[in-house]
Amino acid sequence: MKIDQHHLTYCSNIHPGESWSATKANLEKYLPEIKSKVVGNQPLAIGLRLSNEASLEILEKDQLPAFKRWLDENGFYVFTFNGFPYGGFHRQVVKDEVHTPDWTTPERKAYTLRLFDILAFLLAEGMDGGISTSPLSYRFWHPKPTDMDFAMQRSTEQIVEVAERLYEIYRRDGKLLHLDIEPEPDGLIENSTELISFFNNWLIPLGVPIFVKKFGITEEKAKQALKEHIRVCYDVCHFAVGFENHREVVAQLEKEGIKVGKIQISAALKVPIPVEISERKKVEKVLHPFVESTYLHQVVGKKENGALKSYRDLPDALITLAETKLTEWRIHFHVPIFLGTYGKLESTQGDIIEVLSLAKERNLTNHLEIETYTWEVLPESIHLSLGESISRELLWTIEKLNS
Repeated sequence: MKIDQHHLTYCSNIHPGESWSATKANLEKYLPEIKSKVVGNQPLAIGLRLSNEASLEILEKDQLPAFKRWLDENGFYVFTFNGFPYGGFHRQVVKDEVHTPDWTTPERKAYTLRLFDILAFLLAEGMDGGISTSPLSYRFWHPKPTDMDFAMQRSTEQIVEVAERLYEIYRRDGKLLHLDIEPEPDGLIENSTELISFFNNWLIPLGVPIFVKKFGITEEKAKQALKEHIRVCYDVCHFAVGFENHREVVAQLEKEGIKVGKIQISAALKVPIPVEISERKKVEKVLHPFVESTYLHQVVGKKENGALKSYRDLPDALITLAETKLTEWRIHFHVPIFLGTYGKLESTQGDIIEVLSLAKERNLTNHLEIETYTWEVLPESIHLSLGESISRELLWTIEKLNS
């Protein structure tokens, strides 16, 4: 839906199902209910997530044109995809395999280019289109500096190839498409510093000579083209987990000429660490229902002096709770954005409010997508019906955008 200059949607990766038939069935089941509750007769946007399997199936026979007709006839439109999860994403162990295949592989590039072909066909008239993608790889798969350099080099080469295709589409058809890289805890790119380093030390040095030679343009034009088609997916939860200052990050991105392609509206768990051992035991008890086997839930803790300490998953942090000198934890667990507190726990809802304010103030992007994919693994105490939860998140966000 359109709110001022922004288009707001929710990410369909909240729905289980890897085949196109399962994906389509979920959209047909939930979208009419959500549309009725949230926008009535106005158009409703969909943030589409297609697995690799579904992206292949939708291109068979007449399925893609048929889906486009269904969207048009029912008042739905598409402007963004979530191209991060490639394979199974629900009801199985995902953990670090969410990064598989990573950007060092031909499979990741082929999948992403296929998604862009689909998005270009579905894209609403007059809009730019974006696809969010992984932070290149999972950092612990590359323990040596030489491993890390190889992963950065190979990933960047493939991303430049994607940028070439997107630039060709723009010159041929006038459709502006962009790949939005999503920093994530323990990703090869996990924070704003590493993101800016990727652009300045990898993407631009590798990409500019290729664009100059292939397209016969100046170095400055090549740099502009790369930054037009390769952007940032600003996942609020991920930046909040890293205790990033959003205003400072936005200022730094603007200074470097790096564009935000999409803001993913998401909340992390925030845990103030009590001083008393008895109170820490209560916090531990409240956190145990959030320990689950599907996703990684990285934890970043902050000391009184501002120093940060990271844990690969929530159980790794919990075993240190009794003795830790940290004063606050942030947990990579996407919780419903309309709740600010969960008993003794809190959320980073305040970060969302700040980023939405910045989005309006700085005109960061017109793409806004709510992403709370953990619905199936939420503790029972905060588990609403799926349609109700999505509708409440959309309505809460609309209220904040209008305030």
